[in-house]
Amino acid sequence: MSVNTAESHQRATAPGESKSELIYRLEDRPPLPQTLFAACQHLLAMFVAVITPALLICQALGLPAQDTQHIISMSLFASGVASILQIKTWGPVGSGLLSIQATSFNFVTPLIMGGMALKNGGADVPTMMAALFGTLMVASCTEMLLSRVLHLARRIITPLVSGIVVMIICLSLIQVGLTSIVGGFAAMNDHSFGAPKNLLLAGSVLLVIILLNCQRNPYLRVASLVIAMAVGYALAWALDMLPARYLCTYQPGAAGRAVAALLWPGF
Repeated sequence: MSVNTAESHQRATAPGESKSELIYRLEDRPPLPQTLFAACQHLLAMFVAVITPALLICQALGLPAQDTQHIISMSLFASGVASILQIKTWGPVGSGLLSIQATSFNFVTPLIMGGMALKNGGADVPTMMAALFGTLMVASCTEMLLSRVLHLARRIITPLVSGIVVMIICLSLIQVGLTSIVGGFAAMNDHSFGAPKNLLLAGSVLLVIILLNCQRNPYLRVASLVIAMAVGYALAWALDMLPARYLCTYQPGAAGRAVAALLWPGF
């Protein structure tokens, strides 16, 4: 049962109830413009979450651009199939909820370590990828089997244990995050790793997100990610940080000007 925005606001601010930062509750139905805008932003956030682990792993292992594009396409395809299986209930499979399945950051560090071990051992790219994907296939089957009996281990895997595991995973990703902030693995090759402009770009995007989420205007809070991405993209363009192959040049009259093409390479 849906309720309008005014009823939701009155209910959220009713006397005796604790204040909440939620703009809409579970059963609320936002206006169509806000719904479409939030959906577009969620789509962008999903897209980034799906391709980022693949990019991090490929850049860390030094894979060619063609292989990187194939792995990104595989990630997008697998995410779509897994999301359909999760959203639709197929017997014991699927939750029936709008739960988007994306690539997990939990496996970024182990895959990088395993790939580097194979690479240092003299394995070529096909052998390295076959070993990593084969391991993932076996691990995914193991995870599906464990999910059937995982509820029986609640007495052993307490919230304290699971919280510590999540914290360890987050700590292992700090290095990956810091590497991306100071320029990423590609910056290690062109000697721009840790350049001030990389820190400025990352800090500006993070600052915009924080400032917009502190605003009272719900539109700004909902649009914080999209606005921050646009600001970061514009700043990267102004600092001449966009690769030349991602730019298209046109000349209106005698003046030449390069504009960034909003298309992902390889698609």
